[in-house]
Amino acid sequence: MSQPTIKLYGFPLSGHSHRVSLMLSLLGLPTEFILVDLKQGAQKAPDFIATINSFGQVPAIDDDGVVLADSNAILVYLANKYGKGLWLPADPVGQARVQRWLSAAAGQLHAGPATARLAVVFGADVDTVTAINRSHALLNLMEQQLTASRFLAGEQPTIADIAFYTYVAHAPEGNVSLADYPQVRAWLASIEALPGFVGMPRTEVI
Repeated sequence: MSQPTIKLYGFPLSGHSHRVSLMLSLLGLPTEFILVDLKQGAQKAPDFIATINSFGQVPAIDDDGVVLADSNAILVYLANKYGKGLWLPADPVGQARVQRWLSAAAGQLHAGPATARLAVVFGADVDTVTAINRSHALLNLMEQQLTASRFLAGEQPTIADIAFYTYVAHAPEGNVSLADYPQVRAWLASIEALPGFVGMPRTEVI
């Protein structure tokens, strides 16, 4: 029996959407991308809120009737259902290490590189100086971790790396330079070398 096509509701320039798109591609899962135009506020449309994501955000997926939202939650779901144990460790310590970075993706990564990019690409009214400073604090921590291990949670790639990849790779779009972080740049190259990798478009201000 063939795998049903997974519907991905997202926006091409959304780093959160790209996390899920990248994971789906790395897993080789058939996907239909459904555009939710953030510029037009489509994520706040009553039908979208009622049937796809009550928080009015992208991404969301519909996997043969299973509708899920939140990019990190979707990564956990996809890893558990389709990852064959390769993207989320089965042991408690390994899972905790991954969860630590997923929490950081929702915290420091969001407050740093994601917010700095949001100001430039989407014109959001945010404190860019604080966001850039937070970005470099996070990148320094990543540099230390990636000096000790090849990937964020160990020697093999996990969904922690997928959760971090997009906003770090696109940090320069938010005026956050990666020049001082050789281990971070090597880690980005390792992700980009994975079979099935797909990038997010680099863009002008919209």
